[in-house]
Amino acid sequence: MKFYKGMDLSTIREVESLGGKFYDHGVEKDVFDILRGYGTNAVRLRLWNDPYTEDGKPYGAGTNDLPTTIELARRAHSHGMDVLLDIQYSDFWADPGKQRVPKAWRGMDAAQLEAAVYTYTKDTLFAMKKADACPDIIQVGNELTNGMLWPFGKLPEYDNLARFISAGIRGVRAADKDVPVMIHLDNGGNGAMYRDWFDHYMERGEDFQVIGLSYYPFWHGCLEDLQRNMNDLAVRYGKELVIAEVSMGFTMEDYASYEKLAPGERKGYATKPELVAKLEFPMSREGQKAFMQALFAVIDQVPEDKCRGFFYWEPAWIPVAGSGWATEGALAYIEEEGPCGNEWANQALFDYDGNALPALEAIRDYRSKS
Repeated sequence: MKFYKGMDLSTIREVESLGGKFYDHGVEKDVFDILRGYGTNAVRLRLWNDPYTEDGKPYGAGTNDLPTTIELARRAHSHGMDVLLDIQYSDFWADPGKQRVPKAWRGMDAAQLEAAVYTYTKDTLFAMKKADACPDIIQVGNELTNGMLWPFGKLPEYDNLARFISAGIRGVRAADKDVPVMIHLDNGGNGAMYRDWFDHYMERGEDFQVIGLSYYPFWHGCLEDLQRNMNDLAVRYGKELVIAEVSMGFTMEDYASYEKLAPGERKGYATKPELVAKLEFPMSREGQKAFMQALFAVIDQVPEDKCRGFFYWEPAWIPVAGSGWATEGALAYIEEEGPCGNEWANQALFDYDGNALPALEAIRDYRSKS
């Protein structure tokens, strides 16, 4: 498998449609061209089943339905980039805190959900193949730390969870016998959790090729924790590893004027002051760059070159009016409260005005051992 210098650009169509623009050394360019110029060779795209309310209003955060995903996959391929397809098996965000059953699958029992996962996966990939937008690597589920398709696949229901994941893998194989399949958890610094989870899965589930990890330094421990976990995973399971999500802040300056939202409507920063205090690097432009360089040193130390790269999460989700992590309709679906603004702009690889940041230079200059 090639080494990935990847970016998750799932919201980019929305950001651009709302007026977001991107610059490299003061020159406006297509964001894909900028990122390609800094060494990006892959794009990660999330896919939601039906990210709309019952009356057709979009859920926001990119509203990543299949047509949007196909459009972005073709755009990535046209720029010489591979595509990691992140199938979330939900109508909106799926993560360790929520794994909602899609609206169309409500009322199904475990056997019916297993069949739905298989059919949906297979049909999705055939649709992408027909549109000349085939993914190059496929993620079956997103941050499955606590399971998927709750309550049937919620841990400790490992039997059902393995059924659902395996159905997705079989759906992938029905469309493509050779494409690498990833299983992805969060909390990349928690080695005990990874061992427990994958030991249970390996006893029950279909084979796969890649273990994906999320690693956010303000939530998931220090880089030494990540190093120990990846070193152990590489030896214990012999799978390829990819850091499927990672980011680091470049500022703690507010971006309220860009969002044009009332204070009560703003989500705020992803990193709260009490979390920032635990970081090994300052939340500054140079701190962000130094973090990425330190991350690359971790990757290079994984045994047998098993770590095959990273995907920076939402590097281009700059603050523009109208682009937030959820709409009111989306909140009703996931049964959470707002506010609904952008919480990620200070984690991007572009400043609030869309200018490329120094961390991109570190990505460009990094040469993996393999």
